[in-house]
Parts: sequence; structure tokens; C-alpha cells
Amino acid sequence: MAKKRPQTKAKRPQLTDAEIPVVGAREPCPCGSGRRYKACHGRAAAHAVTELVQRPFEGLSGECDWVALRELVPAATVELKLRDELPEGVPSVTLATVLPMAWPALRRDDGSILLGLQNDTASGDISRDLADTLQQAFTAAPGTPVQGRRAPADGPRLQDLLDPEASFEPVVHSGFEFWVPDAENATPEVTASLERANAAAIPTVKLTGVDAAYWCETTDKNHLRWVMPHLEEQLLDALARLHAAGRSGLGEGTRLVGSFRAHGLTVPVWDLPSGMSAQDIEKPAAEFAERLADALASDAPLTAEERRARGGLTNRQVTLS
Repeated sequence: MAKKRPQTKAKRPQLTDAEIPVVGAREPCPCGSGRRYKACHGRAAAHAVTELVQRPFEGLSGECDWVALRELVPAATVELKLRDELPEGVPSVTLATVLPMAWPALRRDDGSILLGLQNDTASGDISRDLADTLQQAFTAAPGTPVQGRRAPADGPRLQDLLDPEASFEPVVHSGFEFWVPDAENATPEVTASLERANAAAIPTVKLTGVDAAYWCETTDKNHLRWVMPHLEEQLLDALARLHAAGRSGLGEGTRLVGSFRAHGLTVPVWDLPSGMSAQDIEKPAAEFAERLADALASDAPLTAEERRARGGLTNRQVTLS
């Protein structure tokens, strides 16, 4: 039998959680426990990074539009304003729904930054991952993309970096030409990516009369997808009241068909006739917003018919994230 290793009576150094550095997963934990890092303090660190944040954009100006641009809108940009001054050599930061080759971010030749929103993220907190990518972009060389990585568990979130008082005003584009200020001199890879993206983009328009409502055109019919800030249960009750009363539509030939659940918010969806444009739906949407506000204010128990309507809406709900 192998001899047992003699035990030392010397005390291992005691470190607080805040002092534990990050090391390789299979290395001894710096806390002195004798266990591997991944089975000791690394376990809590990994859990903190991967734990799903249900509403990653909560607290940001324009939360509903953040959700829409993440999940529903093909091509859009928003100028972002930081809490602090921009770093030297960075004239602007622009959020974009998607970037060429699905880059997480791009530092342009002039030093400006494009931050991609519709990317896979390494953790369960989209806000922390985006903030980490943005910070990497600050120091990236002009003219280079930024690659994604696992954000530190204690790193900042967008809520820490962005000005909470600044307006969030998406500009919806018909294509992705905003990628390339000088399309004639774009690389073949970017040009090919631009052509593919433009071919796949669904025509989309943001309504002006209500918040976070987006009209889109498909082959057979058009749709309105409207991200709403209300608590899910309260909103479903209100939609059920309107649906049971025959007041959930947006005009002749329209129909409330269900809803998405995305990043902690609910997104009702209407089918529209193929001939109904975004401009045509502006007034009906504003009128519906008034009906919805009245229904949200009611605290009366749902009737049997309203409960059936609610069950139908719930059964047709799809979770996107």
C-alpha cells in the first residue's frame, strides 16, 4: 500500500470570497480548501454567470423596444448614450439588431462602435454579456470586429453603463446597408453577408402612435406584434375581457391570434389582411390601446366566457426566451 502523505499542521491562508481569484477549472482552488476550483468557489461563479435573468432589459429606457429589436425586428439601429463620457477616440455607440457574420460588435475605421443585439450569449444574462462586449469594443483596434466571450460574473450590465434618462428611439431600416458606409469598398465577405441578410429580411415598420408595436409583411398576410410592459397575468385577463366582448381586433379582417413571451414581457400578435399597411393600422392600434387601458383597470372576476377566452389565448402562447 502507498504510504499516506503526512499531514501538515500549518494553517492554510483564509481568503474571503471577494479575494478568490479566477483560475483554471481543474486547478486547486486558491481559497486553500484542497479542492479543484470548479468544485469549490468556481461552482458559485459559474452559477452566477449562467443563471437565467428573466428580464435582462428591465430598468433600461425602452425595455419593450429592446425586446422587439432582440426578437422581432430584422434591421434596426438605436443611438446609445452612456452614463459617462465616451472613451477618447469613440465618437458614438450604436445598437444594431444584427451585424455582418453575426459579429457581437464592430469598431469601425472612424472609431465608432456598432453593438450587435441578436447574438447567442455565453451566459444567462444578455445584459451582462452585451455590456462586456461593449467594453471590449472600447479598446478594440479601429476597423476590427469584437468576438464574444463569457462575461465575468461580477462584470457590469447595460444598466450600469447606459444613461437611464436617455431616450431609446429605434430606427427601422428596410435593409442592412447601415453596415457599410462605403458599400463599394466593402470586403467580399461583408458584401455576401449583406446580400443574404437583405434577402431574408421581413419588411417591418414601427408604429408611431403607440409604443413598441411593429407591423410586418409576410407572403400570405400581415401581422402586428406589440410588446407590452404589463404584468403577464394582468394583461392576459385584460385581453380575455376584450376578446370575449368581441373587441380585441384592430378592424375588419383582423384577429388577435395569440402572443409570444419574450424576456419577461408579453407580445400579443394580430393577423392582418395582406392589403392593410402600417399606416392603416395606426388609428385602430391607438383605439385598441384605450380599450386595453380600461380593461386593465377592471378588477372584476372573469366571467365564464372570459375564462374560456383566456384559456384560448394561453394555449396559443409561445415562449421565445
